[in-house]
Amino acid sequence: MAASNGSEDTQASVKTVVSITTVVQALATMCVIFPSAIAPELARAFGVPAALIGFQVSLVYLGAMMTSVIGGLLVRRWGALRTSQWALGFAGLGLALAAAPSLFVFAIGSVFIGFGYGLTNPSAAHLLMAVSRPENRNIIFSIKQTGVPLGGVAAGLAAPSLALIFGWQWAFAAGAVVTLVFMAVIQPFRLDWDRERDPTVTIRQNPFGDFFLIWRHPALRRLSMAAFCFSAVQVSLTTFAVTMLVEDLAFGLVAAGIVFSVLQVAGASGRVFWGGVADRLRDANKVLLITALIAAVGGLLTVALDQETGQAVIYAVLILFGLSAIGWNGVFMAEIARLAPEGRIGSATGGALVPTYCGVLVGPLTFAGVFALLGQYTLSFGVFAFVSIAGFFLVLAARRVMA
Repeated sequence: MAASNGSEDTQASVKTVVSITTVVQALATMCVIFPSAIAPELARAFGVPAALIGFQVSLVYLGAMMTSVIGGLLVRRWGALRTSQWALGFAGLGLALAAAPSLFVFAIGSVFIGFGYGLTNPSAAHLLMAVSRPENRNIIFSIKQTGVPLGGVAAGLAAPSLALIFGWQWAFAAGAVVTLVFMAVIQPFRLDWDRERDPTVTIRQNPFGDFFLIWRHPALRRLSMAAFCFSAVQVSLTTFAVTMLVEDLAFGLVAAGIVFSVLQVAGASGRVFWGGVADRLRDANKVLLITALIAAVGGLLTVALDQETGQAVIYAVLILFGLSAIGWNGVFMAEIARLAPEGRIGSATGGALVPTYCGVLVGPLTFAGVFALLGQYTLSFGVFAFVSIAGFFLVLAARRVMA
């Protein structure tokens, strides 16, 4: 499946790999974001404050962190395609469990969704690196990473409408069915794509080896720490945007879901755009610096929003915010793959995602704490602008190490 110049078969392979890895990412992300997209409805159903959805998201990414740390080993043992199927299986099962009318089972389902989400990137990185070249690597990885905001679009459009028409539990069940069906659809590719799997590899060999691989490499370590900051901002935006729109800006739930979908489209567009810029400049690090600064500006502009603000302005601010705060991931993953030691792309990706998911784990909890102090979601996003600035300086430190 290695890339070559000009072959029609190779082009077909690239399109197929990118398409499947993007859909896997989108479905896993959809499962993650479904609860956030109807947070006010869930809050009423369970009798808890809507801000507590941040704790649910943290459970998801706790599960993701647990599987991402061994993702490289699982790719080597099972193969990248089989690992992707496991990702969908865990995510779909988790969303189905979350439909139970019990906070305890809902929490268990959230962790299972995380198990699946944590396996998406190590498996995709292995497949994408095999069909990409240096001159198109950033755009290919970024197209795949559009699966994250596209999954958010699916959740933002489907979850509120399904929840209002059929109830939130049936909305979760529908998302689970779609995810599990696609797990079966991609089975025919397994024989060809997983030829390099090694059944002798075991987790007992070195379960934390992927993380230590990242930590021993100065540039990878600094980039991963920057991703901690960026992911904290990103997941706080995707987690609390709907609740901010409903509670601070007086939007209805369906109208807020539409704005949320536009936000995610901006993120998807940003991933492709920034990937293209990185390939054109041949400097992914510089692009990460730019996105960090724009995300900080987006957070600061959110402070100015209130119920008197025109909808066009609200859309514009959130589009700018989404373009940057959601648009950095593909360039980051391509840079990690580029800097990875030979034959350790899946391991480097999995290891880099440990700090990334730590940021996702800490981000919503910290944001909820800031909200508890300030009482406004708009002001809380302004505070998080400084988290984006911290990420800027960590990328700058990585750049100096690579120079």
